[in-house]
Amino acid sequence: MEARSPDANIPVQLDLYCQRWSFRRARYRPAGEVFDPQRASVEPIDERQAKAFVVTHHYSGTYPAARFRAGIFVKEPFRRERLAGVGVFSVPMNQQVIPAYFPNLTSGEGVELGRFVLDDSLAANAESWAIARMNRLLRRELPGISGVVAYCDPIERRDIDGRLVKRGHVGTIYRATNASYRGRSSPTTLWLTPSGEGITDRLLSKIRLGEQGEGYAMARLREGGAPSRTLKENGARYVARLKEIGWLRAQRHPGNFVFTWRV
Repeated sequence: MEARSPDANIPVQLDLYCQRWSFRRARYRPAGEVFDPQRASVEPIDERQAKAFVVTHHYSGTYPAARFRAGIFVKEPFRRERLAGVGVFSVPMNQQVIPAYFPNLTSGEGVELGRFVLDDSLAANAESWAIARMNRLLRRELPGISGVVAYCDPIERRDIDGRLVKRGHVGTIYRATNASYRGRSSPTTLWLTPSGEGITDRLLSKIRLGEQGEGYAMARLREGGAPSRTLKENGARYVARLKEIGWLRAQRHPGNFVFTWRV
């Protein structure tokens, strides 16, 4: 199905499915499904529980700097209650993000919905049901927070063999929860690994320049199967080699869609 993006009538491929995750692979549920919340609840969870779920299931395998975490718990007949989804409200990557979208707020008075990961057992409209309840819990647990920003990536990812890894999305679930569309984030260049994972130029610059966070950046590349860095190879030369041999492929990205909520 082809739909229109929220800005400028740009055609975007919009699927008739809702995205889910299972061990870092995207799964999809039919959008027409109806979620039954009678056996589900949304509750605050601790850092350990949230991080384990997100790192296990989300395609990036990474976890943001969290300020608040909430989990979706499901109790099925004759089974133990289990964690089936996690929302992580995190510190935005840039201190100017919150004041940019909420001019009367300081950077500390807003958060980003940095991760929202549901497993593939939850029916389609569980997303909007969960986000509404997570926002209520956020207001209760962090009363100083007044704004939430979320990003939606409309660009699909494919691995080096052309297999679809992640579909593009246009923020349907955010609009369903009364989020305001705020345009696009800044255009950028992503560097795709053979598996289709996107690595930002900012992450690579930590290696090129030997900045704080270099160890984390190197770990991300190792997890993706990157060739080892030689003893005589500095960071800049190592990153350049990964590009030269095609392990990193450039993909120009026009910017994510941005949505905000007032809490």
